[in-house]
Amino acid sequence: MAPDRRRAAADPERTPLTPRAVVEAALALADSEGLPAVTIRRLARELRVTPMALYWHFRTKDELLDGMVDRLHDEIDPAVPGAAPWPEQLRALLTSIVDVLRAHPAVAPLVSTRSTASASSLRTTETLLEILRRGGFSPAEATQVARHALSTLTHLVAEVAGPGLPEETAEQRETRRQARVFLGSLPPDRYPRLVEAAEPLSECEDPEGYFAFGLDLLLAGIEAMARRG
Repeated sequence: MAPDRRRAAADPERTPLTPRAVVEAALALADSEGLPAVTIRRLARELRVTPMALYWHFRTKDELLDGMVDRLHDEIDPAVPGAAPWPEQLRALLTSIVDVLRAHPAVAPLVSTRSTASASSLRTTETLLEILRRGGFSPAEATQVARHALSTLTHLVAEVAGPGLPEETAEQRETRRQARVFLGSLPPDRYPRLVEAAEPLSECEDPEGYFAFGLDLLLAGIEAMARRG
């Protein structure tokens, strides 16, 4: 019996090794343990294959990371309400991007730092630039806005540990309490704004409110630039 057939017979339930299967395993590993955990050797163990088997699909780790970014673009919904004003279209697309990034926060920073030429990546970029052109931005301006928007969204998501904040521990509550006491005890004549903001500065951020406010702030800035132009 050939070696490949012997392995298949010994492990009939193993997922067939395809580029998609490798990327899915890499995303799952990054979601659970963080991006540094994604190595060729670790993936090979997870998929129960030799490292050389992975190199048939991804010659380098850079190619694998690009594949992970492409997979995220696959999940972004580029459909926007056709008859809606451009700001509403932009909100719909950016909301879809945020939702996908929130599902994979460890991989989110790669979306703004790695350029890929997959169909889904091109589709996302084309839709974003088209919406911005409708808003009156020139090609050069639309490119700048798109780059800064993606960078802002990825950093927004990367600041949170996961799709939602984990339940706060007693130690974290005590740390917040100490921060609130410290800020409230500052000399009010020197730090009046810090003293009055002691509570909100030390409170536990609500994930939904955090993302909604961040998206509103980004969109408001883009619309203001469009009006100025």
